[in-house]
Amino acid sequence: MRDRDRKPKFHRPDGPGKRAGPRRDGHKPPWRGREGAADDTVILYGWHTVTAALANPGRRIRKLLLTENAARRLTEENIDTRIPPEIVRPTLIDQRLGPDAVHQGMLAEADPLDSPDIDTLPQDGIVLVLDQITDPHNVGAIMRSAAAFAVKAIVTTARHSPEATGVLAKSASGALELVPLVMVQNLARALTEMNERGFMTVGLDSAGDQNLAAVELRQPIALVLGAEGKGLRQLTRETCSVVARLDMPGEIKSLNVSNAAVLALYVGASRLGLMG
Repeated sequence: MRDRDRKPKFHRPDGPGKRAGPRRDGHKPPWRGREGAADDTVILYGWHTVTAALANPGRRIRKLLLTENAARRLTEENIDTRIPPEIVRPTLIDQRLGPDAVHQGMLAEADPLDSPDIDTLPQDGIVLVLDQITDPHNVGAIMRSAAAFAVKAIVTTARHSPEATGVLAKSASGALELVPLVMVQNLARALTEMNERGFMTVGLDSAGDQNLAAVELRQPIALVLGAEGKGLRQLTRETCSVVARLDMPGEIKSLNVSNAAVLALYVGASRLGLMG
């Protein structure tokens, strides 16, 4: 029998024929309230998010919940589940994540990934720096674009940023496993260190002195993005070696931060000869 023809051993945590529902003792699961766990457990759901985690040897999977359809698809595509999954009804995953979560019959509990140190950043390519961007959908979308442009890392603050779990992981569509996330306590201090290590730090601001497309860029480069509405904080802007804007021909001159990120990455990668 071929490996791909072997079906993984599954078991039903709620037993055959029983309805999935809340625990009889009235307690919620420890991570029910906020998609994350009471401890440091990371919650991953959706096909791309979970299969990317399964393919990442650096990600420890603690528990894997699958519907029968999702389990069948994993078997058909010869994807190793790494641990024995639990077969559950879709409603059980709905109850844990909420009715609006598009989980595609897959939910994993996992360990968080290690955060590299700022002084380990490679001395080539592009790094993204996020200045207090708090919306997990935006950060996830930025991570997805970062993976598409082979960004070396994303630097963000430990506070005033979303946790790398739940909605962020789903929005990143697997990029959480591909782009290192560097957490720092003080962003201005981190940017200062990057300047000292030879990075060209370019803050993106609608009031920037130059158009990014006209700036003479060099590697390694850090593109610094601020939160929607607030933009870059003053100290962040002052610490960047260059502050540039993204010029556009239309009447609307500002973009959603995740759209601004992909445009800046395209300009940067094109100017640096990183497109292929």
